[in-house]
Amino acid sequence: MSELKKRLSSILESPKHNTEEKLEKVCHLLDQEISYFNWTGFYFKNGDKDELILGPYVGAPTDHTIIPYGKGICGQVAVSNETFVVPDVKEESNYLSCSIDTKAEIVVPIFKEGKNIGQIDIDSHTVDPFTDEDRQLLEWLCSEVSKIL
Repeated sequence: MSELKKRLSSILESPKHNTEEKLEKVCHLLDQEISYFNWTGFYFKNGDKDELILGPYVGAPTDHTIIPYGKGICGQVAVSNETFVVPDVKEESNYLSCSIDTKAEIVVPIFKEGKNIGQIDIDSHTVDPFTDEDRQLLEWLCSEVSKIL
């Protein structure tokens, strides 16, 4: 995991790419390196609105380009300000289905100056794949991402 952190840091610190390109490269790297990450993307607060707007992502296209606060797992994290791990989306009543293949989801908020400004959202085609190590990596990553936003 430390090797993956080094590679992620290298992307985020690269002077050659703008923020959007860096976030897209982060999504690609996570998608390539962690086999059960089947959709990896960022959502960000949409201006002054209580909604999220889709940012860079890797995976199947999604209809969920705008998510109101409180709707789905991403919308819940925008309100709760806490990481949300869903081992089995079938058990979650407030789940917004992006793909029939999605079995699990993890969403980690990104904070800038104490405000929740976005999140990383990862879907998996495997039930209950996410480990504590995954959660720690993603929370570290969101902290690092906030530095370039």
